[in-house]
Amino acid sequence: MMKVVLLAGGFGTRISEESHLRPKPMIDIGGKPILWHIMKEYSYYGFNDFIICAGYKQHIIKEWFANYYLHNSDLTFDFRKDGAMEVHSNVVEPWRVTVVDTGLNTMTGGRIKRIRDYVENDTFMLTYGDGVSDVNIAELLKFHQSHGKIATMTAVNIGQQFGVIEIDKDGTINRFREKNEGDGQVINAGYMVLEPEIFDYIDGDETVFEKDPLEKIAAKGELKAYKHSGFWKCMDTKRDKDSLEKMIADKDAPWMVWEK
Repeated sequence: MMKVVLLAGGFGTRISEESHLRPKPMIDIGGKPILWHIMKEYSYYGFNDFIICAGYKQHIIKEWFANYYLHNSDLTFDFRKDGAMEVHSNVVEPWRVTVVDTGLNTMTGGRIKRIRDYVENDTFMLTYGDGVSDVNIAELLKFHQSHGKIATMTAVNIGQQFGVIEIDKDGTINRFREKNEGDGQVINAGYMVLEPEIFDYIDGDETVFEKDPLEKIAAKGELKAYKHSGFWKCMDTKRDKDSLEKMIADKDAPWMVWEK
């Protein structure tokens, strides 16, 4: 079964109102952690084997999954029988979840390197634990398998807040650069598909995945862009969280494909 790797170890300093209490991927939108929303989308397309790269307050992620039934089912506690617990309307997900403590200050590349043994020698998927999208993951994988390169990155065109990637007409990513005023070009939205050769481009804990590893394979013509024109949003700030919450309240949340 293809593994889905989720980066969930950062501090989330831009949304400190919430992240001082929990890792950013565990901040709720619509009553569930944004990490859960991302996993539900992958699961909708049949990808149910997850590896979570944890770090900051990683115990909260482990405890949430350990207590999944408590969070998502109706329960009866019978204190006449030593507090025996009965689970009603048992909520079951078809998931296998591995939570790995990849270190407190480890960079994104280092976190990926640390889960190498769990991925083994297979193609795997990777995304960030704070961004939701309605990208068709089945089509993303099909595109990746069609070109035979080391990596595919989902690219979206939004108002510029992040670094820019430059793409040839055939979808090959040439290079990364800082944004310029007035940029309307595509950015890295995560939702990647990677071949195991990617590990050879990651040195260790200090490696920022979006810098040396991706820049080097881009220079070799080994990085392709899957252009996504649909919905994508990163929960980077409190305003972003409020926006996502409103979409859910208005029943206009494009990423929640499992409810359609």
